[in-house]
Amino acid sequence: MVDAGDAVRWLQLNAPRGGPDELALLVSRAAGAVGATEIVIYLADYNQSCLVPLLGAGLDRDELTIETTLAGRAFTTLDVQRAADNPDRLWVPLLLGCERLGVLEVVSPAAADTALDGPAWELAVNVAQVLVNRRLYGDVVERMRRRLPMQVAAEIVWGLLPPLTFATDDLVITAILEPCYDVGGDIFDYALNGDVLSLGLFDTCGHGIKASTLASLVVSAYRNARRSGLDLVDTAISIDRWVRSEHPSYFATALLAELDRRTGRLRIINAGHPGAMLLRDGKAIRELPGPTALPLGLGHLSKARPQVHEEELHPGDRILAYTDGITDAKSIDGDRFGVDRLVDFVNRALNDGLPSPETMRRLVRAVLAYQDEQLDDDATALFLEWQPPHLPLGHLRHVTAPQP
Repeated sequence: MVDAGDAVRWLQLNAPRGGPDELALLVSRAAGAVGATEIVIYLADYNQSCLVPLLGAGLDRDELTIETTLAGRAFTTLDVQRAADNPDRLWVPLLLGCERLGVLEVVSPAAADTALDGPAWELAVNVAQVLVNRRLYGDVVERMRRRLPMQVAAEIVWGLLPPLTFATDDLVITAILEPCYDVGGDIFDYALNGDVLSLGLFDTCGHGIKASTLASLVVSAYRNARRSGLDLVDTAISIDRWVRSEHPSYFATALLAELDRRTGRLRIINAGHPGAMLLRDGKAIRELPGPTALPLGLGHLSKARPQVHEEELHPGDRILAYTDGITDAKSIDGDRFGVDRLVDFVNRALNDGLPSPETMRRLVRAVLAYQDEQLDDDATALFLEWQPPHLPLGHLRHVTAPQP
């Protein structure tokens, strides 16, 4: 039986000795330890439309589209894929916890044997860990993932974002934003501290560097307030004061939320933002109440303190939050994408049983296609799922790899 242990240990010992540019070669050299002749890393590009090979050791590969290839199916379904007409090759999702990085191509005479799936998963998990640990020391990974030049405004925002997807046994949070190479005003953040998941979704006014500079201040002020132990209301007030102090002519809409993962109690402040949607049993049941506070930076116009809306979630409930770039996207005929079309799309995705990260990816692709690939505003969506551990784990299969 194939054992990935030797390959994993070899990678862990040797990866710290080289730079990011050497990762492809290191992984290729580990192939023999799992009975493979070749192993190739493919990384998802920024807008998650294609898989880009990270090449080394004289290997030659082309980019692969996510929509139409087996490699893409492995990425979207998070399952090992193999083709009957190509029995020496399998595709394994490349995951760090639950964040999708790309796929691993394993070429082996034993690829048709499902006994290889477990060792391949184990190797892919360790490759992902090495990749994330080493990529910060060079630019090769960033360069490979970029299909277009990235504007400075987008560089600022992407440098501040947390991983797009995070999950535990009882929580899943995943987000996506476009246009990924020119985004400026939208930003989000989240943190799990004990039993409380905190999250913030922000849409700053303006475009370009001014918007991304304001976004940087907003998310930094949010983190500072959260880490200082401020409650939800005082967090909103603190961000509001920072925006007014540093950018007196600007503002940001926001959703600030806290979820108690023991009880399912969700507390939200809506600061002039589009309302989030509550989804239950595979369908959207209602939109959560609209603004409970003025946009951040305009709080001085009212003597009232921000109001907190509370919602008692049911096990398995999901919350979809979004910026107006989603619903305001317009077709060639001038028709808005709108809330109704958004609800219909999400309902169909839930009924199809898509993993949450894939639902978000397809949603943004649908919005882009609706507006002929030319967004007039940033389009960001954030998806939260609460799944208490005493329930079946079926909803979480997309973040749990099979045991070797």
